Amino acid sequence: MTSIGGTEMVDWNLAVATATRFVRPGPEVSRDEARAIVAELRKHAKSSEAHVRAFTRMAQPDATGEAPHDTPVLVVDRPGWIKANVAGFRAVLKPLLAKMEDRRSTVPGGAVLGAVGGKVTGVELGMLLSFLASRVLGQYETFAPASRDLPAAAQGGRLLLVAPNIVHVERELEVAPHDFRLWVCLHEETHRTQFTAVPWLRDHIEGEIQSFLGETDIDPGALLERLREAAQSLAGAKPEGEEGEDEERSLVDLVQTPAQREILGRLTAVMSLLEGHADFVMDGVGPDVVPSVAEIREKFQKRRASGAGRLDQALRKLLGLDAKLRQYRDGERFVSAVVEEVGMDGFNRVWTSPNTLPTKQEIAKPADWIARVHRKADGAP
Repeated sequence: MTSIGGTEMVDWNLAVATATRFVRPGPEVSRDEARAIVAELRKHAKSSEAHVRAFTRMAQPDATGEAPHDTPVLVVDRPGWIKANVAGFRAVLKPLLAKMEDRRSTVPGGAVLGAVGGKVTGVELGMLLSFLASRVLGQYETFAPASRDLPAAAQGGRLLLVAPNIVHVERELEVAPHDFRLWVCLHEETHRTQFTAVPWLRDHIEGEIQSFLGETDIDPGALLERLREAAQSLAGAKPEGEEGEDEERSLVDLVQTPAQREILGRLTAVMSLLEGHADFVMDGVGPDVVPSVAEIREKFQKRRASGAGRLDQALRKLLGLDAKLRQYRDGERFVSAVVEEVGMDGFNRVWTSPNTLPTKQEIAKPADWIARVHRKADGAP
């Protein structure tokens, strides 16, 4: 990334250092236990491929009998997850930050202000990642480039399994470790299948993200004004006559432009589909290969809904993570309703093109998606 005066808009190294410093330590395990956990997670990730492929009928084997999966599976610790996600942020935000750096070069003293701002932003990003790093069980990382420590597919993509977090949750829930680890791998393998079996999906999502970032108002005054309004709203100091308008909106929502909200609506629908599909597949495959799947699902749902405490719940709301939880729920209901009505092959029409993806409204009303995609395609009036 280009920089002005030797500084960048975000001090990425400081973000990694801050997050690594403040992240909670993982659960205590011996060296032998750690090696066994890593080996088992890798084994489950491999076995999950066949289970997910057979259930979804998305990624069929080629002439050699192999599925089209060329993305690596990486079992990482919390600092490893942090490094991978900083690399992903850096790649996705590169065009936006380059534009902001160009704007900064025209402002008197911009380089000095940018150096200070880059440090501040690096610390803020690091603190956010330190909070998230102890909560993520796994992640299909779509955009991050390969590095020496963190390989990725040629076009981007790698599957991360965060071993300490998986162990922490299985102990907290008091469930069978073997079953829980396989259950988690089924969910994450579904995400890998989605992106490897649907070649256009990655570019489509990246295009939407770049459109969202492209609509960012980089005028400092306008951005500060929206941040001020957001702070007033979150503090309860709403202008007269606007009570209740922003009750369910996070800080992320409150600093968006109208155009960004429209793009975010489309992205929310896609993410609801992907997360709900992964949950649906995980539970569909589960009874055949995970003996205690019912117990795991019940306990995990309670944990997911309740959060770890008041501070955790407040941060989740502020950062918009509650919306993430709704994506799982709403998306799973959409997939379940569509599969029940038109079968798995009928549902798989969703992967035909960006035009067959559900809208945010259709996620809530699966019958509308069926009417639009199936009845029109089948020549029904």
